[in-house]
Amino acid sequence: MTLSDFRARWAGHMPGIQDVKQQYAVLVPLVDGPEGPSLLFEVRASTLAHQPGEVCFPGGRVEPGENPPDCALRETFEELAIPPHEVEIIAPLDLLVQQGKFVMHPFLGIVSPAGMAAMAPSPAEVDSTFLVPVAWLLAHPPQVYSYELKPQVAADFPYDSIGFPRGYRWRSGETTVPVYAWPDRPIWGLTGRIVRHLMEEMA
Repeated sequence: MTLSDFRARWAGHMPGIQDVKQQYAVLVPLVDGPEGPSLLFEVRASTLAHQPGEVCFPGGRVEPGENPPDCALRETFEELAIPPHEVEIIAPLDLLVQQGKFVMHPFLGIVSPAGMAAMAPSPAEVDSTFLVPVAWLLAHPPQVYSYELKPQVAADFPYDSIGFPRGYRWRSGETTVPVYAWPDRPIWGLTGRIVRHLMEEMA
């Protein structure tokens, strides 16, 4: 192996996030609702194995060879039957990294009136949909809860061989959970974090 091998291997490399194996994408659908600009939310089907009944945006796992914005549009069509050509993606929002397990790519997109007229939620994935006016979200900031994340290190970790026979002081982390108290449908978790970021940028 030579230095030229390194040049050839890393030429044009775009940095990613180490150790993240899964990538997801969601559409943050913005519509012109009866009360002005509004966000469109889904309620996940109660029959789903994972997170049934939770409020979310349309989205899912990025497939091999697929880019994140195309994934967001594909999943929106599969879940809500909104055609991709009726969605104008206006910006990628900030990435979310979930405790080193996956990366979430949110995309802010405007759904046309024709797209809303075509909407037909898939019963296998979506129980219902609802709109929340942006004005309401700006006027009702979320309650934000913070929790410490502490590493749980296995008993067989080789402290002696790395030079810390008395143990190593591992750095803990923190996660925040915003909760928007929309009547009967609280908006929280990753969806709440995306909404909070968007509202902070628009305030």
